[in-house]
Amino acid sequence: MMVTDAHASPHKIEWQLGRVQAVVAETDRVKSIILEPMSWLGHWPGQHVDIRLTADDGYQAERSYSIASPPEDKLLTITVERVKEGEVSPYLLDELRVGDHLEFRGPIGRYFVWTRSLRGPICLIAGGAGITPLMSMLRHRERSLDRIPAYLIYSARSLPDVIYRDELDGMADRDKGLRLVYALTREQPRDWPGHRGRVDETLLANNCFPREQNPTFYVCGPTGFVEGISSMLVTMGYEPLSIKTERFGPSGG
Repeated sequence: MMVTDAHASPHKIEWQLGRVQAVVAETDRVKSIILEPMSWLGHWPGQHVDIRLTADDGYQAERSYSIASPPEDKLLTITVERVKEGEVSPYLLDELRVGDHLEFRGPIGRYFVWTRSLRGPICLIAGGAGITPLMSMLRHRERSLDRIPAYLIYSARSLPDVIYRDELDGMADRDKGLRLVYALTREQPRDWPGHRGRVDETLLANNCFPREQNPTFYVCGPTGFVEGISSMLVTMGYEPLSIKTERFGPSGG
């Protein structure tokens, strides 16, 4: 299912309720929440939704979360990372139960999106929870019979911090057109054969499509990570307009 023309209209996106169908632990600090929307016209991979919580005294808190599910799914998946002393993430991770309802609106965002109609190749670069919108793209890509070539470079603190690890490994094992590279910045297994430390120009040069193939880059993660990766890609000669970014920073969680 793809986004219909309704999402291109200037009308305000209304708040609605979604029923929680499942809560899935991804890591010690991250869970995916699967919602059944009351009304959903579809989305593009890379878009997000706003979540709103309302306390008994009327106080409200809103946060934005990227959509992790592909547009082909009828259910909507968001992935939430715990923010220390946050207002919203502790409730979503600790209190929310199957059968509860969440207030949300969306989809939101038209710049950081990719669908198979845009072709490729694509190079996805994620830092931490920045994998979430890129996962929507990869899940969408996997549903296609004509899969475009794709690389994913995923920077995480350690292997246990890799979100969707089993699913990502399975995708890469089944699909020769997908190259998956982990960069572990803080802890690595003793026999770790992969990259140790932060993403650098050498890692990018060895795991990105050459300039003559005109790849499109999707970079998502903390602000410093995104800015650093974007600067390196420009220095390496990639066209700045081919580098799409989505960043996040402290927001109260």
